[in-house]
Amino acid sequence: MKTLNRVQGIQKRGLDISLALLGLILTGWLIALAYLISSFDTRSHGLFTQQRVGMGGRIFTLYKIKTMRPSQHIQTTVTTANDPRITCIGHFLRKSKIDELPQLWNVLIGDMSFVGPRPDVPGFADRLNGEALVILSVRPGITGPATLHFRYEEDLLATQSDPDTYNRFVLYPEKVRLNIEYLRDWCLKKDIQLIWKTLVG
Repeated sequence: MKTLNRVQGIQKRGLDISLALLGLILTGWLIALAYLISSFDTRSHGLFTQQRVGMGGRIFTLYKIKTMRPSQHIQTTVTTANDPRITCIGHFLRKSKIDELPQLWNVLIGDMSFVGPRPDVPGFADRLNGEALVILSVRPGITGPATLHFRYEEDLLATQSDPDTYNRFVLYPEKVRLNIEYLRDWCLKKDIQLIWKTLVG
């Protein structure tokens, strides 16, 4: 499947840099405040970092505000709405999406884009094959068609008896389909529309 051409890539990256700079200027104070609150709330460093699979299969470090405390009994990376690891303040940060704001830095330095497939942990995106490999031809995004479609993913996973299996065999394949469809007909206008839909909820 054909990916974005050079001109489209420049358009997309230009939008990313412009919006990331604006976003960091406007929300830098909020990121700092959320970091301090999270540090007290989780009794640890308030910045969450995790290795994710990016464009071309390259591993990068994703940044978020920490919303969970570690648990010796829960090791899965799949998070449900009733996950006991999430703190009370963490629930608010996740619902308001404030925990995602540090990813503006990921966008600015070129690890991510504003719109695209969500970056997955190793074990998902690095196992794509066939037509689905087109997903790795672009930077992963903060938001995107699959993100909006499954905006209540954690609530959905909370209703499943085996969230890990449901995520791997039901949700993930559907996300791949939506992301392939997004890239097949990509245009700058579509990215702007998806960003707007994300902001207005």
